Amino acid sequence: MKKFVKIAGSGLFTGYFPYAPGTIGSILALIIYLIVPGFTQFYIIIPLIIITFLLGVNLGSKFEAVYGKDPKQFTLDEFVGTWIALLLTPNSFWWLLFSLIVWRILDILKPYPANKMENLNGGFGIMMDDVVSGMYSLIIIFIFKFIIY
Repeated sequence: MKKFVKIAGSGLFTGYFPYAPGTIGSILALIIYLIVPGFTQFYIIIPLIIITFLLGVNLGSKFEAVYGKDPKQFTLDEFVGTWIALLLTPNSFWWLLFSLIVWRILDILKPYPANKMENLNGGFGIMMDDVVSGMYSLIIIFIFKFIIY
């Protein structure tokens, strides 16, 4: 596997952590969200989600060819799911932590139809279950934000 494919697909090597690589990848995605200037702006984050999704579809298929179905070494899907979950999250520690926790729970549980998306072939299936779980997280955060604010 080429070096770029390995670095990008594994979410800057987070996929190679021995424990909870998806959670480690999600934490790194949150850190990127926080430290990259302007990343929280819709006109930046939406295109980056789309580009990362498309890249993930391609790289996910390459990872599956080497590691098998939906490999834990591939964590670029966690980045996309995390960033979707953060779209409407207020920029405060507790909201960001809540969003990350909700996202991780839903990504692990994979409520319908996320569990069905996982069955799709190749990188598309790898990416889509996280997109669906990220959307569920976004909706939950929006509802809580609406109730609290």
